[in-house]
Amino acid sequence: MSRLLEITDLATSFGHGPGEVKAVRGISLHIERGETVALVGESGSGKSVSALSVMRLLPYPLAHHPGGSIKFHGEELMGTPDTRMRALRGNDIAMIFQEPLSSLNPLHSIEKQIAEVLLLHKSMTPVQARARVIKLLTLVGLASATERLSALPHEFSGGQQQRVMIAMALANDPELLIADEPTTALDVTVQAQVLKLMKEIQTKLGMAMMFITHDLGIVRSIADRVCVMNDGVIVEQGDVEQVFERPAHDYTKHLLAAEPKGTPDPAPADAPDVMRGEDIKVWFPIKKGVLRRTIGYVKAVDGISVAVRQGHTLGVVGESGSGKSTLGRALLRLERSEGGINFHGTDIQGLQFKELRPLRREMQIVFQDPYGSLSPRLSVGQIVEEGLLVHGLGGTYDERRHLIGEALTEVDLDPAMQDRYPHEFSGGQRQRIAIARALVLKPKFIVLDEPTSALDMSVQAQIVELLRGLQTKHDLAYMFISHDLKVVRAVSHDIIVMKDGKIVEAGPASQIIDNPQQPYTQALMAAAFKMEADESGVVST
Repeated sequence: MSRLLEITDLATSFGHGPGEVKAVRGISLHIERGETVALVGESGSGKSVSALSVMRLLPYPLAHHPGGSIKFHGEELMGTPDTRMRALRGNDIAMIFQEPLSSLNPLHSIEKQIAEVLLLHKSMTPVQARARVIKLLTLVGLASATERLSALPHEFSGGQQQRVMIAMALANDPELLIADEPTTALDVTVQAQVLKLMKEIQTKLGMAMMFITHDLGIVRSIADRVCVMNDGVIVEQGDVEQVFERPAHDYTKHLLAAEPKGTPDPAPADAPDVMRGEDIKVWFPIKKGVLRRTIGYVKAVDGISVAVRQGHTLGVVGESGSGKSTLGRALLRLERSEGGINFHGTDIQGLQFKELRPLRREMQIVFQDPYGSLSPRLSVGQIVEEGLLVHGLGGTYDERRHLIGEALTEVDLDPAMQDRYPHEFSGGQRQRIAIARALVLKPKFIVLDEPTSALDMSVQAQIVELLRGLQTKHDLAYMFISHDLKVVRAVSHDIIVMKDGKIVEAGPASQIIDNPQQPYTQALMAAAFKMEADESGVVST
């Protein structure tokens, strides 16, 4: 095999002088044709910056390379003219980005965005491009989306958005695919399908992959070699079996040992309901034709009744598109719905905006996509402070700064970071900022929509411990939406399992996880158990 990509002593920094941030500090790696090399490490270790350096997508001149070489097919990419890089991007080298909603254009349909790559690089006709788009969507398990080609990205679930991104990246059969956390938004069953799909496409096309992830179970199942990064340096690299079975570096051993463990503290069985929904329905119309007549509905939530008790966590699991996030938003009156919604004994379904606003402090949400939910124009301090200002909390500027600092400390961020902006943080750090924004108001009920999906294993464990501690301390009620069943098990007292907008099974967490009754739940648990077994080495893939 000849080397497709060769990186030598790559250094990447942001800024100059005393404020220079050395994100990548002299890394060297190579990828052969048809090979998969995984880049693993905690948030902020430099994984994504390394990938963006290859694609030359960093914000120059703020980002710069003090040294190093990046060669593709023997061609030096450092200093290559933009016209040459544009020819390579999307055609020979493609990338799946970490946060699909912020990477997809909110104003263009999914068909237009996928077809754009084909029209630009392959000079296809619109008819040929549409046929290829449909084939790609079917390939990534979105056959039903072919009826919604004109739909915009926000009309799809997080997992569906990620699959659209994968379809776009594979459109021109690239020689090198850089996948930056491509399965973080996917549930365990779809995750397994997508990983299998990517391996099949790789075998068929002889495509090489740089696979960036914090999930070590995925590394074992998909990679040939692995590079472990910490603080901008590769601390260990080698064959997957060698690194997993005989890790040499202490940091690698730390990563392999880190995962959310345990169960939540017991909560009173007779605790009162904080949030209750009765027969909740959220139907989105499907419109076609010149007159945009409604020809049907997407029944995202279809008649669900649910209750979350004080001091309890209700886990909500199910595949992408099952209606999990829509249910959470509906209960908070962030999505128009039918049915009864009762918060702390108050019927909030019929309240007007002004009447509902005082209750917003006690009902908070942590969104799935932190980058899309954090304003790029506000500093971290301003983002967290916004809720304090709206609700008249904190008094003086210094008092608010103190509260912001406390909230950041609770989510393991340095309070001194509050004058920096979201783009200066890694994906995992941005998620912690989003959690701090919710926590600063000391709410009674929090909807946590995939709050750990962008976090590495060790930080997941920290966030789980944090959430459990805060719940015990403040008697908080959580609705915890996730596709990661290990995390759900670690935080949930009760679980509901959703499919196609309905609840297929509900009960205590121990019962749902250890003794599921419905075939769909059994399939979910079997997939999660297999991933867990793979990670421990008991079962091989």
